[in-house]
Amino acid sequence: MAFRRHFSGGPFEAKVAYCRAVEADGWIFVSGSTGADPETGAMPESVVEQCRNTLATVGRALAEFGAGFGDVVRVTYLLPDRADFEPCWPVLREVFGEAPPAATMLEAGLIAPGMKIEIEVTARIPAKAP
Repeated sequence: MAFRRHFSGGPFEAKVAYCRAVEADGWIFVSGSTGADPETGAMPESVVEQCRNTLATVGRALAEFGAGFGDVVRVTYLLPDRADFEPCWPVLREVFGEAPPAATMLEAGLIAPGMKIEIEVTARIPAKAP
């Protein structure tokens, strides 16, 4: 089985020895991603803005393999404070829309102070039309 890897250039990829996403046999596994601004690297204070930034990072990783949010079959949300999850729900509805994946939310500490949400997904590359 061949693997394709996508590196986003995030600071933790080299420190922790992982890549943003791996494609294996048509399945895409996107690593837990957090909400730093992709342009500045700054971490917004708002969990909603962190959620938006995180989903943008995940979306770019999916696009590297020709997939999108409609192809996500499983999502895991990690938040240090479960009370921060509900403010993100409208953003999640915008992104997943009519194709919501199976989901789990866990309350857990994240790798750096100030991080309020981490999201990982599993997706399937869409079949090509004949």
